[in-house]
Amino acid sequence: MTTSIHQRIADELGVRAGQVTAAVDLLDGGATVPFIARYRKEVTGTLDDTQLRTLEERLGYLRELEERRAAVIDSVRTQGKLDDALHAQLLAADSKARLEDLYLPFKPKRRTKAQIAREQGLEPLADQLLEDPSHNPQELAAGFVTEEVADVAAALQGARSILVERFGEDGDLIGELREQMWTRGRLVSKLREGKEEDGSKFSDYFDFSEPFTKLPSHRILAMFRGEKEEALELALEPEEAPEEGPTSYETRIAQRFGIADRGRPADRWLNDTVRWAWRTRILIHLGIDLRSRLRQFAEDEAVRVFASNLRDLLLAAPAGTRATMGLDPGFRTGVKVAVVDATGKVVAHETIYPHVPANKWDQSIHTLAALARKHDVELIAIGNGTASRETDKLAGDLISRHPDLKLTKVMVSEAGASVYSASAFASQELPGLDVSIRGAVSIARRLQDPLAELVKIDPKSIGVGQYQHDLAEAKLSKSLDAVVEDCVNAVGVDLNTASAPLLTRVSGITSGLAENIVLHRDSNGPFRSRKALKDVARLGPKAFEQCAGFLRIPNADDPLDGSTVHPEAYPVVRRMQEAVGGESVVGNVALLKSLRAERFVDETFGLPTITDILRELEKPGRDPRPAFKTATFADGVEKLGDLRPGMVLEGVVTNVAAFGAFVDIGVHQDGLVHISALSNDYVKDPRDVVKSGDVVKVKVMEVDIPRKRIGLTMRLQDEPGKPKEQQQRGGGGQGRPRGGGGGGGQQRQQRPDRAPAGGAMADALRRAGLGK
Repeated sequence: MTTSIHQRIADELGVRAGQVTAAVDLLDGGATVPFIARYRKEVTGTLDDTQLRTLEERLGYLRELEERRAAVIDSVRTQGKLDDALHAQLLAADSKARLEDLYLPFKPKRRTKAQIAREQGLEPLADQLLEDPSHNPQELAAGFVTEEVADVAAALQGARSILVERFGEDGDLIGELREQMWTRGRLVSKLREGKEEDGSKFSDYFDFSEPFTKLPSHRILAMFRGEKEEALELALEPEEAPEEGPTSYETRIAQRFGIADRGRPADRWLNDTVRWAWRTRILIHLGIDLRSRLRQFAEDEAVRVFASNLRDLLLAAPAGTRATMGLDPGFRTGVKVAVVDATGKVVAHETIYPHVPANKWDQSIHTLAALARKHDVELIAIGNGTASRETDKLAGDLISRHPDLKLTKVMVSEAGASVYSASAFASQELPGLDVSIRGAVSIARRLQDPLAELVKIDPKSIGVGQYQHDLAEAKLSKSLDAVVEDCVNAVGVDLNTASAPLLTRVSGITSGLAENIVLHRDSNGPFRSRKALKDVARLGPKAFEQCAGFLRIPNADDPLDGSTVHPEAYPVVRRMQEAVGGESVVGNVALLKSLRAERFVDETFGLPTITDILRELEKPGRDPRPAFKTATFADGVEKLGDLRPGMVLEGVVTNVAAFGAFVDIGVHQDGLVHISALSNDYVKDPRDVVKSGDVVKVKVMEVDIPRKRIGLTMRLQDEPGKPKEQQQRGGGGQGRPRGGGGGGGQQRQQRPDRAPAGGAMADALRRAGLGK
């Protein structure tokens, strides 16, 4: 069975079964996906991290399927009902749904009406009516009246219960009807009586219907949320019901069991039985199944969007080792200020009161200038929460009054900063600082290195998902943890500066080992070599193998310790150096270009690894993240009231959803660029065009101040106020309050080549509570 699992995964991935087997062996042996993807290319035939993650997920599913299959076969065998045909069907079941369909008739259940009818001796009556409809049901049933069966009506009702159960437990039929309903059915939503006001945020779904196969993830989750909040009533309709006669589903059930209306005495009774089976049993069963399928699809897509946005945020460009001042804005409580040096160490902190009610503007600028001058500050990181635009103006005034300081200001997402500030790790890392100051420290550090700082926060608190509070906790956490692991290992970690939370995300390092590494570093000073890791308590050979290549030691005794070259491959580099007369090849592009990779291939290291080594040696320790750049917010555009349709502004993408991208343009509300307004070309997935952290130019199409909605377009030729049909898919949108994480909205179904009505779509999003 293991072989068939590996072959199935291989077929799904489009690779050889041997590659899958090799990868599974490595995973089962404790190797991590990042390690296998980078350092075991020859073993797996160069499977990449995306393929390996899919392989790992499918392996888990198929192993669970095999465990369930074994349990089902054992259960049926114990009942004495396992014949060769059924056994073959169970072995061939390729999904959990198919397996459960086949198991339905044998699944232990409470005593049913059908079971009672069988005990009363009514199964022969059911069989005779089904096999020979020429029997008169009333006359035939009269022969089954006993002390336990009161009359003819009771006998026929018992026979019907038996047939209804038989129809509803036919695995092949149920599977066929499920797929038919999936392709033809619709999700219908209506307002619950008396919920107009309480459920107003779901108003777009008060009278809504859309085919299952066309429903996007965010719309499904919005309707399920509306149902949960008792604002909506949802129904799964199988298809448009005919005005007269049976449905196509009833017809298919009848065909399956040879039932037809030919004027025979039992035909009408049998057709009524089919109708009863469909409406009271099968439709209900399929409705439960398809609800589950809709939710699973919606959750999978929402998790994918969240994971993609998180990856973009974690891999955002770092400002690097530059002294940074973090400003956590506030009005009455003041602006919290923290200065960190190039290594992220806190060197100063303060609270200033530039805004209402204190209005100590000049004094605040004097304080900031003194701190910047004393600590050689280069960057100012401003949290994008309450009072952020006013604080951004303060920083701008500081820069204009003190040009000699050569400061650069950057607006930074503060999502999750408050979570970090109150965390146990923050208390341990910054024990002498007030919780509010810790937030400013986090803001400053996440500008220096977003990845290193954001790993200290639960990924779910970073706020780049849609409907995250409606998602399965385990599924979301597993996916996000995998993203963090992949990102950390893709970038690499400075062994001598990494925090314990960051080290914990490194391949092969547990939280306990991470603490031991930090303790060893604090006790013995900075690591001078990767080899010294072996002196860390409880860090054995396996952990060293898994982690060593991802840990960097800049300025180490051996230059290779600052690269991605794994220590196990150092002998290969030594051979390269011997081939060029003993000269160092690290960073020596000219020498490296003279080497042929094929020359260094051996039984252990194949061409893919040798090629990776040569590429790494050209620029050892290179950071795969993009170069740091910032958006410049327009002067005089500080609040919604300053916006005018037609303005072209620069902004930063803060979140990408299935229906478009949210952009911070510096007015406290993120505007929405609907998917139809992202490009002149048709866009299937917004992430094909933009990612979180991208600096983009947008045009303001619509501003609704009372409702705090901003419609934007990245199609700069679009004209505000022009009828939608005259635009080339013009934009529309809505503002999103910052700091939230789980929102999302709903809108009426749109053709991909047409823009939604900006106001209607935006209002729908607002009502869904995006960002709340």
